[in-house]
This record gives sequence, structure tokens and C-alpha cells, in this order.
Amino acid sequence: MKNPWYRHFVYRKQVLKTTWKLRLSIVLVLAAIVIVPRAYWAQRLGESLVCEERIVQSDALLLENFDISYLVFERAAALLKKGIAPRAFVPISAGADPLTPKEVPRQFVEVVARVSHLDRYETIPFQETEPISLNAAKQIREFLSSEHIKSVVVVAPGLRSRRSEMVYKAVLEPAGIRVGCAPVLGGRPPGAWISTWHGIQQVVEQFGKLQYYRFYVLR
Repeated sequence: MKNPWYRHFVYRKQVLKTTWKLRLSIVLVLAAIVIVPRAYWAQRLGESLVCEERIVQSDALLLENFDISYLVFERAAALLKKGIAPRAFVPISAGADPLTPKEVPRQFVEVVARVSHLDRYETIPFQETEPISLNAAKQIREFLSSEHIKSVVVVAPGLRSRRSEMVYKAVLEPAGIRVGCAPVLGGRPPGAWISTWHGIQQVVEQFGKLQYYRFYVLR
């Protein structure tokens, strides 16, 4: 009988209930968060966002410049001085003309480069389309290939560096461009983020974006 008369008065509902294993797992996780020292898991979470430092002799330095950072430029200047690479490239967003950097970002870069004593650098214009990091990396790949660059060291803000390294490796290495990484932490340990509200916001943002690129954009 497809439509029994009592369906107008009563209905059957399925209920999902958690098992004792799931409830025990939740309790254990919460207990671990409380019991394990905050400094320990804060350090581990911070470290998960920082790339493993690999600085070897390369054709060029590639500065991460989506959010301009004086410390990144300062670190790049020091690496150039050490002779790690003979050239340094700074990506800058372009306007209507894809070959010309926007004026305001270009001037910001000039100021920061001068203050940080980065005397030699070349700009790479790129157009911002979502997902920005991936599409920028593809445009940067074309530029580097045209310049016959075979290896770069990515100089990136520490808590963003794991994502930067992951994106550039996915895009550049299939084109025969080796990718190294120089995370810039400014003398602070990866776990220092927990001490400020700004640091907490930054870690939440970078952790979310790392997972987004890892499991959605680059899969």
C-alpha cells in the first residue's frame, strides 16, 4: 500500500545518534586542548603555516608582495648581498594595461625597497583574478620562463609562506623552475601569534586559506 490513510496523522522519522566512540573522542580532544600547554599547540599550529627554509644558490629571488612587507624586502636585500641570487623579482598588480604596474603599488614598492636597501629589483606586473595567488603564479611563470629562469627562492611572510611555497611549486616546477623558500618571521617564533589578537586573526585567516588552496584550488 503506497499511501496508507494514517500518513495524514502520524509519520516515521529517522534519528541519528552519536556513538560512545565519537563522544569519547570529543572528550579526549577537548581534554587535550585544556591539558596540553597552550604554548605547545600554538607553536605547532604556527609551524604548520611556515614553509621549511630552503635557501640555495638560485637564478633569482621572488618576493611575495600581495601584502607588502618591509621585512620581506629587508630579507631579500640580505640574501642578494650574500650572493644567493643575482636578481630579485617583485610582482605588482597591473591595471588596464597588463604589462604596466599600477602606479600606487609601484610607488609603495619603490619606497619600501629604498628603505630596506634593496637596490636591485625588477617588477613583474600581474592582473588580479580569483583565486589571486594561483592566477598570479601562472602569470609569473610566463614571465620567468621568458627570462630563462630555472630556479627561484620565494621570500614570503612567515605565516603565509607554506601556502606561497605550495602554490609556486604546483605552478612553477612543472615548467622546470625549481622553488626554494625563505620564510620571514622577523625574529619571532611561530607560536608568538597567540599573544595578540592581531596574531590570532592572522593565523585563522592563513590557516583557512591554506586549507582552501590545498583541498580545493590545487587539488
